[in-house]
Amino acid sequence: YTALLNNQPMGFYHPATLVKDGQRRGVRFHPIDVQTSDWCCRVEPDGAIRLGFMYVNGLRKEAGQAMAAFDRAKTVTPPPLCAKCGSDDESMIEVVREESADRESGMPARTYFCNTCAHEWTVHAQPAGRFTSIEDITRRTGLRRDELTTLAGIGALNAFTDERRSALWQVEQAVRPAGELFEPGDDEAQSAKPSAESPRPKAQSQTPKAQVPEPESQITNRESRMPPSPLPVMNEGERLQADYAGTGLTIGPHPMALRRGEMALRGVMRAADLPQTRDGRRVRVAGMVITRQRPGTAKGFVFLTLEDETGISNIIVRPDLFDRERMAVVGQPFLLVDGVLQHQDGVLSVRAERVQGIEGSASVEAHDFY
Repeated sequence: YTALLNNQPMGFYHPATLVKDGQRRGVRFHPIDVQTSDWCCRVEPDGAIRLGFMYVNGLRKEAGQAMAAFDRAKTVTPPPLCAKCGSDDESMIEVVREESADRESGMPARTYFCNTCAHEWTVHAQPAGRFTSIEDITRRTGLRRDELTTLAGIGALNAFTDERRSALWQVEQAVRPAGELFEPGDDEAQSAKPSAESPRPKAQSQTPKAQVPEPESQITNRESRMPPSPLPVMNEGERLQADYAGTGLTIGPHPMALRRGEMALRGVMRAADLPQTRDGRRVRVAGMVITRQRPGTAKGFVFLTLEDETGISNIIVRPDLFDRERMAVVGQPFLLVDGVLQHQDGVLSVRAERVQGIEGSASVEAHDFY
């Protein structure tokens, strides 16, 4: 799957379909993250696939590669503290073993021994990350506003906040000059002004001094004092729309999964239920259109592939039905199909008798072969 994702566009299926197929087969995917992602997708030490910056719509390749060039392997080890007696005296705590990569976590590990209570414990290093804040990314990479907005929308900046809209709020604060909305409050402004009763500064203090760079820790502390975002948290449907708009795929729920309750009330079967259904039975299926085919040798027949959260369904549309429902078949990203199930040589397909478009929150652009 990693090789297929890194060599798109190719093949018959969209990358979003490859991701969903992998998830149905037990493959785990990690989202795009500015702290850990590379330009291409890669396999993580835990066996999951980490999506790469190459799938961020509108992100310049040089900008994505510049972020990936920063060391993502930096780690920090917390100071030794004995969990048994609470001692943090380094003269009484000694290192007895160091491992460059722990078998379970893949991170460096250090084993300590406390001479006070004879307790031995292991501490795993924690990833330090490439950047300290969204402002740090802006300063060091020169990302444009639209690129930062897309990264925030898909959750790639969640390492600095707890939610996507909070990241969007911080992006606006990082890229725009302070205006009336972001100016300090009245209390801060009053405290910054010198009091009329305060003694005048000495003359020698008015002599300009060389400016000393602000320590990085103070910069980080100042950035962490940003006011919380007033924007509402994205719901599941909004996150899905942001994923498809920003990357063209999602590792979250399939769009049809969000409507499964409604579809079940309408008698719609899942793709996974079709193999257990007898040949010749009338069925109703629905899904996102991922391919449309109309071969020149098929005498006008159209073949559709619909995808839901459980798999894909093959649909056969007769020429006369296609002529009547051309707008729906060609233009609708989600379709509901009534027809007859047929088993032929181990292949399942639905011979359509009625086709109609249905609403969907987000979709991919179908691969059309005419």
